Amino acid sequence: MIKKCLFPVAGYGTRFLPATKSMPKEMLPVVNKPLVQYGVEEAIEAGLTEIGLVTGRGKRAIADHFDVSYELEHQIAGTSKEQFLDSIRQVMSQATFSMTRQQEMRGLGDAILNGRRLIGDEAFGVVLSDDLCIAEDHDGVLAQMVALYKQFRCSIVAIQEVPEDQIHKFGVIAGEKLKDGIFQVTDMVEKPPADQAPSNLAIIGRYILTPDIFEIIENTPPGKNGEVQLTDALLAQAKSGCVLAYKFKGTRFDCGSVDGFVEATNYVYNNFYLKGKA
Repeated sequence: MIKKCLFPVAGYGTRFLPATKSMPKEMLPVVNKPLVQYGVEEAIEAGLTEIGLVTGRGKRAIADHFDVSYELEHQIAGTSKEQFLDSIRQVMSQATFSMTRQQEMRGLGDAILNGRRLIGDEAFGVVLSDDLCIAEDHDGVLAQMVALYKQFRCSIVAIQEVPEDQIHKFGVIAGEKLKDGIFQVTDMVEKPPADQAPSNLAIIGRYILTPDIFEIIENTPPGKNGEVQLTDALLAQAKSGCVLAYKFKGTRFDCGSVDGFVEATNYVYNNFYLKGKA
């Protein structure tokens, strides 16, 4: 039912300067694969094989990564090094890629709205590559959410509990518990101070959105930091219809921070690369 997944990849990655001065943050490698490839693989596992990239200036490397590199492949053809291309070749054979540009950095809501031309009038997934999600003993996080969408047919955000001193970094929800791990959203606040947060349930970078979100975003004024906030649009959608929050199964690494990126790298190296699974 859901075939498309949007990747907002236009951000500057300022927390990783100077590395991201000329390289997209989404191309930072966690061991041997860039962050954005992990996200695309998660989307493909969930059946979302039409990938839309909302890019910006200086992001050409992302598009090139999901394309053939004739010179490289010619140089290593028939050698032992060719095996290192297996994972990206598999991704390229399973998915199609299209892209559009976000000309100004006006917030996640604006990035989603820019992707409308790639999505059309259908439900779709959203992956923020900064959040690396690993679910070793379960389906991937996006696959879990797609299964939930088939049951409820409404927008869904992934959530996790966070410590009080971290709440100000996230959008935070309040909601009515429908069953274990599933809440109907009643309130949603972007990066509140801990003493004003409606709960400790923070939104992370996985979404299933219904197409009416585009019109809602169009009518959403700039919010925190003067940006068009997706949380504001989702709250409006929740008040007029239904938005669910899902406490996913798996581990999430904040690869938008140096500490989280190093933690993710160590985890993938020890649990996958050394065991020949990466």
